[in-house]
Amino acid sequence: MKAKRSLYLGYYLKQLDREKFNTFLDYVSLQSGIMKPSIIRDIVSSVFKYNISILEYFQFGFFNLSAEERASWAGTGYLYEYQLMMNPLDHRKILDDKTLFYKYYRDFFVHTVASITDIQQDLQKAGKVLHNPSEKLVFKKSDGKCGEQVVIKDSKEFDQMGMVEFMKENNLGLVEEFIVQHPDMNRLSPSAVNTVRVITQLDDDGEVVILGCRLRISVNSTVDNMAAGNLAASIDEDTGIVIGPGVYSDITKSDQKIHPVTKVPIEGFQVPFWGLILKMVKSAALRHPQNKSIGWDVVITEKGPGLIEGNHDWCKLLWQLPVKKGLKMMLKDYSHDL
Repeated sequence: MKAKRSLYLGYYLKQLDREKFNTFLDYVSLQSGIMKPSIIRDIVSSVFKYNISILEYFQFGFFNLSAEERASWAGTGYLYEYQLMMNPLDHRKILDDKTLFYKYYRDFFVHTVASITDIQQDLQKAGKVLHNPSEKLVFKKSDGKCGEQVVIKDSKEFDQMGMVEFMKENNLGLVEEFIVQHPDMNRLSPSAVNTVRVITQLDDDGEVVILGCRLRISVNSTVDNMAAGNLAASIDEDTGIVIGPGVYSDITKSDQKIHPVTKVPIEGFQVPFWGLILKMVKSAALRHPQNKSIGWDVVITEKGPGLIEGNHDWCKLLWQLPVKKGLKMMLKDYSHDL
């Protein structure tokens, strides 16, 4: 175990956003009165003892927690091992590759999506994408993560072959119609399409368990994920009502009960079509049961909800930060060996 955690520490150091680390370190030292060398020693110890990453020490608030409280948080190392067990490498490709995901889950989509092959071979499909109601196109990498390599263009800039050439030149595997979100979602935040993340788990009997429901809220951003500086809030599974403030992954920023730009209340916000959302993700979770634990990203339009993608490596920050507590114990029934 120590050797594995040493490898993890090396990976965390290699990937570390040093500017953010220094900002968090300065902030915590000032707020807590703890000297920086002591914090750094505690970070290293926590990486080994609790299987978390360096920045998660700050984001989980470890500097204020007891040993028992620290042990309740699921960090990067633990989630990596858990998700590898739940979603084996030879089966998760269906979730990693957006082209494959669309192929197998297309009946859960409410917007038109096409691969570069579709555009080349199917004139009708190309025309449907080009002449969509929004008059905009969204180009994506097939294996893009966290809003990576998403390009939005006016559809009038392209014809069928123009789309193909643009996708080839920029290594983009998919093109989609720009989604016009439900008016209530647009009222909350119009800068991006705001999605719902529902995390499902298949139990030993093959039944679908909901591990968490979160609303991702853009703040003057064209994407809605927390890594880009946006908010996330917890949704009550039974009602679809947001039951807490929006939170950032940046520990220097305050929680938001009201959207900082639109001034629409976040707490108490009713997510539209909630019953249909749960029905859809539970059905999708059974489509490929070899992958047992998936974070589904759901878009909501006036026509109803639809899938955007399924994530085998669903985010530990999005899952835990909005409820302000570690949720590792929720996974213990499914991972006896971890």
